[in-house]
Amino acid sequence: MHELLPEALEELGLTFFPVASDAGKEAAVRALARRMLAGELSPREFTFRIHQHHGHELALTEQLAELDDEYDTLEYGDKTAAQIDAEVTAEARRLAAHPHVPAEPRDTPS
Repeated sequence: MHELLPEALEELGLTFFPVASDAGKEAAVRALARRMLAGELSPREFTFRIHQHHGHELALTEQLAELDDEYDTLEYGDKTAAQIDAEVTAEARRLAAHPHVPAEPRDTPS
């Protein structure tokens, strides 16, 4: 089954991302950003999920992880929840607008 998946997805015009690949992680982040912008996730839930899955390790999501930390310290910080929501929304728009990155090259039979 695993050998057929990349070819089957390609036939459907979809991109195969190997498990735990940087391209796969980035595609998942961008998909979550689109879900947040569509109203399926709140900005807080979006940052929580990103921070939970990627911590501060993925450069693409570092800003979101920092914003998640700011939600956690709202009572001590100088920003309101609405201000952080606005920053998260702007970051989600940036991520969602990023052009599609093709899958990592793989050998194809001749």
